Amino acid sequence: MSKIGAFEAKTHFSSLLDRVANGEEITITKHGKAIARLVSAEPIEAAASNSAFQKLKELRRANTLGGISWKELRDEGRK
Repeated sequence: MSKIGAFEAKTHFSSLLDRVANGEEITITKHGKAIARLVSAEPIEAAASNSAFQKLKELRRANTLGGISWKELRDEGRK
């Protein structure tokens, strides 16, 4: 992980985005104190997808058909 000052980050923002797109994480500092981090958006989106999937699985477990199979429900709907 690289560290870069805020002024330099502003000056070289486009090249920083290229570096982040290649998987590098960059910490932006102001007066020596870390204030922001540039990271790729991909892991965040993957984490959000996994979280949504887990919530759907929990919802599925919590909501049952009350002893009726999905086939019975389907057949009843086709009558």
